[in-house]
Amino acid sequence: MRTRYKIIDANQVYFITCTIVEWLPVFTRKPYFDILINSLNFCRQRKGLNVFAYAILDNHVHLVVSGDNLANTIKDFKRHTAREIIKLAQNEEKTWLLNQFRFFRKKYKTDSEYQVWHEGFHPKQIISEDMLRQKIEYIHHNPVRIGVVDKMEDWIYSSARNYLGLQTIMEIDVLE
Repeated sequence: MRTRYKIIDANQVYFITCTIVEWLPVFTRKPYFDILINSLNFCRQRKGLNVFAYAILDNHVHLVVSGDNLANTIKDFKRHTAREIIKLAQNEEKTWLLNQFRFFRKKYKTDSEYQVWHEGFHPKQIISEDMLRQKIEYIHHNPVRIGVVDKMEDWIYSSARNYLGLQTIMEIDVLE
């Protein structure tokens, strides 16, 4: 049985990445970022998701998370955010984006006209404090690496600001 990208122990912390199909730049304006922030907050408050670090970029989101039923929570998160992204794109008449979502829909996906997210979320279990630190640093430096900001604390859609004690747009959980 393949276990490379599976949740092995639901009580552990995982580094995960959710990516938009074909790396399309969806998160370029506040309403699209808000969809993810609001959904993460809902999952924290109602589904037992613990978010220890995050960064939302234009076409993907990195998370360090844990939760009782992590695989189902992330599946629900992706399903809900996909619906909201499609609804917003329809309201804004972003036909180019909707056409891309339609084109990249998997042939066997008969329950939806569009596909927003790549399948899966590639969970990697955090097995040491060094690995945890490395993943959080990777997440926080990602906006700098791709050139959207000069300093990690300048990217408001990241938990770097939480760790630095700055004003944030989303609360995170503290690892004990």
